[in-house]
Amino acid sequence: MPPAPQLAAFLVVAGLLTITPGADMALVMRHALRGGTRPAFFASLGICLGTLIWGALSALGVSVIFARSAFAFAVLKYVGGAYLVYLGARALREAMWGQSTAPTTETRKAPAGASAFAQGLATNLTNPKVAVFYVTFLPQFVVPDRPVLTQSVFLAFAHVLMGLIWLPLYARFIDRMAAVLLTDRVKRRIEAVTGAVLMALGIRLALARR
Repeated sequence: MPPAPQLAAFLVVAGLLTITPGADMALVMRHALRGGTRPAFFASLGICLGTLIWGALSALGVSVIFARSAFAFAVLKYVGGAYLVYLGARALREAMWGQSTAPTTETRKAPAGASAFAQGLATNLTNPKVAVFYVTFLPQFVVPDRPVLTQSVFLAFAHVLMGLIWLPLYARFIDRMAAVLLTDRVKRRIEAVTGAVLMALGIRLALARR
């Protein structure tokens, strides 16, 4: 465990990064609108598992490859960008074709949760900026006179815990707001906007520079 000052500084900065809107929150919002809190929670679990994996890879030095290799970074960012564009296009198609966003018995079955989990995990693992974040940001809070691997995993786990708290709360808020204030038609419009945002984030990721 890092010393208290480094830990406190990490928690503040990581907390701000956790609540900053991005692809993760857009994906959770889409699932909350379409299926309620259950699929959104599974998407959050996938996202957080991806974060934990990147943290472990960073501690082992593997993610340095994606941070320092232009080719590896480019491959991962194109794959990640294409995947976000695919998810966004899928959301747009479903919204424009008028498919219901209200939770049904089928949308609450296990496969829907598994699909949401896989989407969250894939979205996070194909984002090279997460790798760069863990290579350049996390080591700043690791002190050399203590076990580096233990400190790195601890900080990554703390970041994951923040996501596990924030993303489900965010999904719950979206679900409750949608249930009380939004008609099915408005939900579809919001989902269409969310799809467009995911596509834009995918294009932005594909065009990102190291």
